[in-house]
Amino acid sequence: MATYAISDLHLSFGTDKPMNVFGNVWLNYEEKVKENWIKQVKEKDIVILPGDLSWGITLKEAKKDFEFIHHLPGKKIIIKGNHDYYFPTKTKIESFFDENNLDTIAVLFNNAIDTEEYIIAGTRGWGKTEPSDKKLDKKIIEREEGRLIISLEMAKKLQAENGKEIIVAMHFPPFIGKFQEIMKQYGVKTCVYGHLHGYGHCMIKEGIIDGIEYKMVSCDYTKFKLIQL
Repeated sequence: MATYAISDLHLSFGTDKPMNVFGNVWLNYEEKVKENWIKQVKEKDIVILPGDLSWGITLKEAKKDFEFIHHLPGKKIIIKGNHDYYFPTKTKIESFFDENNLDTIAVLFNNAIDTEEYIIAGTRGWGKTEPSDKKLDKKIIEREEGRLIISLEMAKKLQAENGKEIIVAMHFPPFIGKFQEIMKQYGVKTCVYGHLHGYGHCMIKEGIIDGIEYKMVSCDYTKFKLIQL
């Protein structure tokens, strides 16, 4: 069994929002993702998807995108991104998956997920509002820090039972607020994140920083390949 990560698929099978308006790198990218995914992933593997999966505004609009993800190999763990507008509540999205037999997809939100290889924890995180509202940004960051703590508390209980390593997945880069400090307190050794595209790649931080290895997994950055953890 292996564990992979890839984020920011920005699928639009149920809407009209092609990604190639953001550059030729996105031409036919869905087929590139599918081809690489099938080459890399086996049915028992885990794939972490840290946000921005569909342009659908509603679950109905996002259905075809999740069907695309569902039919790819492996068990998928998804996190909400800043463009995942279809995401109502964890309960509602899990009910939607159940009703539509999308049983290869699990939701990571105020919880932790125990897999054969790792325990997966995480939260969306935050960057900044546009235009920047510092008071609101601080409030959202503190809320997301709290959600990360809730997730890691659950992960620690699982770890006490089985001793597995904890991986944290976030949508936004975790280099603001107290996210790094929180992960260090809980003994996290690996963190994956996405969100950054195009010129934003200049802000990427990877490698081991203060004892934690960071991996950026936005699909345009990874050349639409999954990153093995």
